[in-house]
Amino acid sequence: MGDDIRRNMALFPIGIVMKLTDLSARQIRYYEQHNLIVPARTSGNQRLFSFNDVERLLEIKALIEKGVNIAGIKQVMSPVTKESEEATVLTPDTESKRREMSESQLRRLLKQELITAKRPGQVSLIQGELSRFFNK
Repeated sequence: MGDDIRRNMALFPIGIVMKLTDLSARQIRYYEQHNLIVPARTSGNQRLFSFNDVERLLEIKALIEKGVNIAGIKQVMSPVTKESEEATVLTPDTESKRREMSESQLRRLLKQELITAKRPGQVSLIQGELSRFFNK
């Protein structure tokens, strides 16, 4: 599975994303309303987030903590649409893979992402946030 596909794969329900980002469900829904993230939806209308969604939320959180308002964040970060490459993917194939994943496999995937998620010349925001879950 390609890295881009894996990073956009819908894996995490909102509860997990809340723990990973220290954001409330209301804050996450607010950023979704402003098209800063576009999580996938299951047939039951449950939001499922990808690694890219979590990373964008952490970037938004960092900007908010620096005093940037939502209008400024929209200028810094391009809005996401369902058709854009950054949108979270939920296909029958990825849905079946997600359902087959056990918690330990998901944890292993998170750990792998923590180790490999780097941008050229910069440490990913997600690395610092996810590292607290892997103190072993």
